[in-house]
Amino acid sequence: MDALNRIKFLEDRLHRLSEIGMALSTEKNTDRLFEMILEEAKNITKADGRTLYSVNKDGDLDFEILRNDSMNTFLGGTSGIDIPYYPVHLWLDDKTPNQKNVSAYVALTGKTVNIKDAYKEEGFDFEGTKNFDKKSGYHSKSFLTVPLKNHENEIIGVMQLINAMNDKGEVISFNREMQEQVESLASQGAVALTNKRLVEELKTLFEAFIKLIATAIDKKSEYTGGHCERVPVITMMLADAVAKIKKGKYKDFSMTKEERYELYIAAWLHDCGKVATPPHVVDKGTKLETIFDRIELIKTRMELLKRDAEIAFLKRQLNGNTEKEYDNEYFEAIEKINDDMNFIEQCNVGGEYMAEDLQDRIKSISANKLILNNQSQNLLTDEEVSNLNIPKGTLLPEEREIINDHIVITIEMLEQLPYPKNLRNVPEFAGGHHEKMDGTGYPKGLSESQMSTQAKIMAIADIYEALTAADRPYKDGKKLSQAMRIMGFMKNDYHIDEDLFEIFVTSGVYREYAEKHVAKNQIDEVDELSVVGKK
Repeated sequence: MDALNRIKFLEDRLHRLSEIGMALSTEKNTDRLFEMILEEAKNITKADGRTLYSVNKDGDLDFEILRNDSMNTFLGGTSGIDIPYYPVHLWLDDKTPNQKNVSAYVALTGKTVNIKDAYKEEGFDFEGTKNFDKKSGYHSKSFLTVPLKNHENEIIGVMQLINAMNDKGEVISFNREMQEQVESLASQGAVALTNKRLVEELKTLFEAFIKLIATAIDKKSEYTGGHCERVPVITMMLADAVAKIKKGKYKDFSMTKEERYELYIAAWLHDCGKVATPPHVVDKGTKLETIFDRIELIKTRMELLKRDAEIAFLKRQLNGNTEKEYDNEYFEAIEKINDDMNFIEQCNVGGEYMAEDLQDRIKSISANKLILNNQSQNLLTDEEVSNLNIPKGTLLPEEREIINDHIVITIEMLEQLPYPKNLRNVPEFAGGHHEKMDGTGYPKGLSESQMSTQAKIMAIADIYEALTAADRPYKDGKKLSQAMRIMGFMKNDYHIDEDLFEIFVTSGVYREYAEKHVAKNQIDEVDELSVVGKK
């Protein structure tokens, strides 16, 4: 080769290595990345056989890709065909390195091994190769085995090339120039692979941290356990169903892999602000509960009323008043006290609605006088009356405000994070699941046109999980028919998106989720046409 051709050859080679370096850095599929490394190694050496190993978590070499052109072999990688060989052990025992196997030796030492003829090689054991050749009719001769080192000079894999070819198709040795170029290629491939692994490891760490926060929130309350974990399940099921729709308002909705991941992360983080919500508010299972259920204090006062009634009864008897009407007066008084106590206990359990006449009775009971510490006082304090007369659920308006604040805190927390480009919508998706189509939701009072499709999807997921969950402090999990009827009313009141809700129903997502995550005694028949307003 003359000087000009030599220069052109080197320029072409540098250009090719530059191109492969760029391609390796942008390739996201690890299998394809491995295959690109081997394909370029073939371009450099015309090697007939090519194997790429990676160091596994046990420190041994796993077969990732195995190719042999003349034998028409393509295993591992994107072929989808498993390689039927055990990993190559780097150590024979705890103290003895496996230096007879050439791939193991390269992985242990980080040194390239270039063998001209395996049948004449005395430094390594090629007995397995010879046996393979005997069975297959192949002849393995020249070997080039190169380590893949990461930026910390750690061995992360090994590339082995077999039988370099000249332009005539004859097996030749791997010359020094080939070796240097393959080593350069291996270095580029190792860096690209390491970067990809680092990204994957950071992604895994990020997801684990997010799930750790969600688990901490779920563990914070015995009553809402699992909510943060279940909402992402419903969210992604509904999002996938919406993406399949070919007509109607959402026929153009679709998500890339990155956009789907963004929604998944947002769903896991949708309640992260609850880390700042006081447990006694989150866990308020009864109307009178704070750090303990104050119903016990009222029971004690009721016993004092009984005591006073009994004392009055006994005094009358001591004074000689033994007429039956006084006995009846006493027994009626005790019966009324017991009846009032039973009523208070019933009211203490939150429900969907408390009528005004029941609230009036609480006020009436409160007016009963009690002598305590030589002072006359009402049986119930004003605060206890306010709590017992909560018309829906177990929370006072100010406590409901504390609960609602979790979404404000969620948004504040999420907006502080330095997101990569593909996750920048996480705060909006996660922070919008309490907004309503008519603008009466919170915290921003957004209307339908101001909300993303993803936030609307998450709103439906959040409501459905809350309705069907069997672990709420103030209610049992609703049957599917009840939950869907309530959501149908919410759709009619423009609280949730009508079209998304219809997809939620008609696609069967609600039932598919229920069959895996809802108690069997809650699963009943749902009149789907009625729920979506088609009947």
